[in-house]
Amino acid sequence: MPTPARVVVLPQDKPTLRLMDIQLPDPSPYEVVVQQFATGLCHSQLHQIHSPTPRESALLIGHESTGVVVAKGAQVKHVKEGDRVMTTWLPRDLATADHTPERTWYTLPDGTEATTGRTFMFTFGDNVIADEQHVVPLPDDVPTDVTAIIGCPVMTGAGAVRNTAGVQVGQSVAVFGAGGVGLSAIAAAAVIGATPIIAVDVAEDKLAFAKRFGATIGVNATAGDPVERIHELTNGGVDFAFDCMGATVTMQQTLAATKYGVWGGARGGTAVLVGVPVAPVDLDMDEMLSGQRTYLGSLGGSSVPDRDFPLFLEWFRAGQLDLTALVTQRFRLEEINEGFAALARGEILGRAIIEL
Repeated sequence: MPTPARVVVLPQDKPTLRLMDIQLPDPSPYEVVVQQFATGLCHSQLHQIHSPTPRESALLIGHESTGVVVAKGAQVKHVKEGDRVMTTWLPRDLATADHTPERTWYTLPDGTEATTGRTFMFTFGDNVIADEQHVVPLPDDVPTDVTAIIGCPVMTGAGAVRNTAGVQVGQSVAVFGAGGVGLSAIAAAAVIGATPIIAVDVAEDKLAFAKRFGATIGVNATAGDPVERIHELTNGGVDFAFDCMGATVTMQQTLAATKYGVWGGARGGTAVLVGVPVAPVDLDMDEMLSGQRTYLGSLGGSSVPDRDFPLFLEWFRAGQLDLTALVTQRFRLEEINEGFAALARGEILGRAIIEL
């Protein structure tokens, strides 16, 4: 039978989120209904909220959470009613999928319709519904609040270091942007044994906070050219530079911060774009060619949630990934507009969550 839900709606023509009561339909054969514990606030939703591109309809948004399964479709085999789960925007394992997730439409109280975005899911609500490919089991021996952020910033930042770049022990790393994604990248680099691990940001409090997660050096980008400083600190540039912001300047700086290759010999460093780019960017292709450098894109940390989430939870249990410290602010569902306003003002030191 249908499940009552109180959900956050992004109106078609306004940037202010609204709470509405809707009825979630019975899950289709491949869907799961999840009663939420917690969900994270992400810059990706800020992009959606303030996008200059007109929306085709109202949207249900959010893409990382924890909860408990209250109903499931007949073809869902990996979880059952009563199981604790994480939800995430990246399919958990496409190699095992025997169907294609589809966008779902929901009727709002005013008779209009809302839909999910490109991720075919949403998490801003007390009850939500998602395709089984976006639902990952959550063990019973870990908290249900801070683990909500594994489904986006941890997966994206830590995955970029481990999966996309394949950073090895002793290699040098610079991370541009010490927010939730960047701190997760820093933590992963520390677990792997990278050295040095350089955090780059414009805020001293974020640089100090980054050292709690394994950064060995902080570089304030407002105090001088961060690329020059990185080259000074590493005698020529890092092995890997991660852009966890996607700004025009950082997309250029990450490439320039990597080491130059040796002609006829060793390859240069690798820049990895992790943050969502906000605009097109011009890159110095001669520097890339002559320096034998590489530029990689990392969508969701190149992660396979079924494979990677258990590892991130192991890091958490071992104290190597301090999710408790990473969650620095908490809001109620009714305070979601205040939460996003704080995020837009740069007031969230680590990651913020909505508790339900």
